[in-house]
Amino acid sequence: MSETAVKAPGGTLGAADPNRWKALVFIALAQLMVVLDATIVNIALPSAQQDLGISDGNRQWVVTAYALAFGGLLLFGGRIADLWGRKRAFVIGLAGFAAASALGGAATNEAMMFGARALQGVFGALLAPAALSLLAVMFTDAKERAKAFGIYGAIAGGGGAVGLILGGFLTEYLDWRWTFFVNIPFAILAAAGAWFVIREPKGARNSSALDIPGVILSTLGLVALVYGFTRAESNGWGDSLTVGMFVASGVLLAAFVLVESKVKAPLLPLRVVTERNRGGIYLSLGLAIIAMFGLFLFLTYYLQIVKGYSPVKTGFAFLPMIAGMITGSTQIGTRLMTRVAPRLLMGPGFLVAAVGMLLLTQLEIGSSYAALLLPAMLLLGLGMGTAFMPAMSLATQGVKPQDAGVASAMVNTSQQVGGAIGTALLNTIAASATTAYVADHIAGATSRSQQQLVQLEAMVQGYTSAIWFAVGILVAAAVIALTFVNAGRPGGTTVASSEDGAEDEVPVPVVAH
Repeated sequence: MSETAVKAPGGTLGAADPNRWKALVFIALAQLMVVLDATIVNIALPSAQQDLGISDGNRQWVVTAYALAFGGLLLFGGRIADLWGRKRAFVIGLAGFAAASALGGAATNEAMMFGARALQGVFGALLAPAALSLLAVMFTDAKERAKAFGIYGAIAGGGGAVGLILGGFLTEYLDWRWTFFVNIPFAILAAAGAWFVIREPKGARNSSALDIPGVILSTLGLVALVYGFTRAESNGWGDSLTVGMFVASGVLLAAFVLVESKVKAPLLPLRVVTERNRGGIYLSLGLAIIAMFGLFLFLTYYLQIVKGYSPVKTGFAFLPMIAGMITGSTQIGTRLMTRVAPRLLMGPGFLVAAVGMLLLTQLEIGSSYAALLLPAMLLLGLGMGTAFMPAMSLATQGVKPQDAGVASAMVNTSQQVGGAIGTALLNTIAASATTAYVADHIAGATSRSQQQLVQLEAMVQGYTSAIWFAVGILVAAAVIALTFVNAGRPGGTTVASSEDGAEDEVPVPVVAH
């Protein structure tokens, strides 16, 4: 492949990194590992709980410990990547994630398991923004960037469903411990490849002093927010500690914004999030993830409990969604991104996904997989894949290289917080609808078989009630994308970077306003 001449952030003409496509392989491999881990452990959880003697009340901490560490430390991880260098942060993140996975696989009690999951979250928070920001600084040509982010977006979107298949196989045919051990070869291969292949552009680091008050306030604020939603799912929205967490989160994050507006070298320069396009992307992506996370959960339960699918069969049932995401991201999104404005891919993409979600509101106990679930999943995958690809790319375009880590961390933060909100919010809606249905219909069920039927009908009623909300959330994501995102199609025009002022234009092929 011939080298592409581009103007570097400093304004001098230089050759693109000849190893950038090899680097993409290892970056994508690391991203796949992180996304897989988010769902693979859910499949293994019942077996791990039984083996380690984890109580029903404590089992949520296998998921929560990871979510709190990952979600709370993402901004810090992104800033560390900017400070240390993305390659170093990437390799250290991989090594730490592998070590934490080995600890989780070897766990002999619940404390060891919870600790391992928290450590995975810590190193994941370093790894994820480093991976995305490496793409941002290595791929500057518009067409190449579209291809690179198409691949990355497909993995980010489809990896979770692949995790369901892999988790099913490992749990059913080997042992739940392999859902942790499987991360180790991924991490070793990605770290070794990155060490020899990745070369960061010069002058891309941010050597400013670390904003310690910002680190403390953002970490505590995000941890309180994620824990608030996680607790709401199990203890209800009126629980005093749940409410307290939300109040604390609001106060801490408001203080964080105030500090960031005053300090000389902020953890999150407000210019990164107040820029119209990036703000619109963070918000619309977060909303889309709220809808999708809840759906994964409902469909998994529907297929296994209502339809009686095995874990492996359930994983394979998600394949059409993966195929749709890969097609939408690498074919539709990549081919059209350099021809049309990003909002004309994101808005319609979210609307196509909303149509797929709308089909799922028709779910019944006896619904046909081929007639209902298959087309719904294809539409969801196509829509989300088409929308995610330009969103991932545009979220890191126009930022100074020194801010690429925190801009990337904000993408991950919107997804992580969106996932926590989606799981809690949609689960609560589903549970309320299920309880109401049982209360209305159980009196008429006289035999045990009739009562079981009412329970299953109530479960499906709960899912469809929540899915209606998910449809509305996806429509809202489309409206925000179409309204806020006003960047033109990628071309060779300069665009103001994350700094204010004419001197901070970035003369690389990025979006033209």
